[in-house]
Amino acid sequence: MRHSITDRSQVDTGDLGRREGQRNLSEEGRRQATALGASFKELTIPVGEVLSSPVFRALDTAQLAFGETNVKAVPELTADDYEHDQARLAANVAWVSRRLGIPSKGGKVDVLVGHIYPLAMILGRSVSQSEFPEGGLAVFAPSSGAPDFLGFVTPAELLSASHSQ
Repeated sequence: MRHSITDRSQVDTGDLGRREGQRNLSEEGRRQATALGASFKELTIPVGEVLSSPVFRALDTAQLAFGETNVKAVPELTADDYEHDQARLAANVAWVSRRLGIPSKGGKVDVLVGHIYPLAMILGRSVSQSEFPEGGLAVFAPSSGAPDFLGFVTPAELLSASHSQ
């Protein structure tokens, strides 16, 4: 899942520890994250593990959607604009790709909340804002080797399927 709608007037400074130095969720993004979580519940999608980038826009999205106590921030999901070491960025992308290939426990759906560019690296192609907008889902099925990419679900599609608009 990509983080929800952000305030584009804010600029990222690359400082992971300071909220005021990051592009954060807008009020619309906060509402969107809450609605997306409600959609999961209404559609009875059983949520397993929820992992998030430590960047505030992703962490806030995960916590608003799935509850603060259900979310674990992991450094491997950090946005590329916060990871300046290319070798570490490549290692993070490899970790996420491996993680996407691991089946969820108990028939649940694990949710990883992150950013657009690392997903493009996993897919091996550019990903446009229109195909993976803020709040969008990239759906994978675990398999031996690389995970199978099944496609994108836009926030509008998920919300309309559940009527949680």
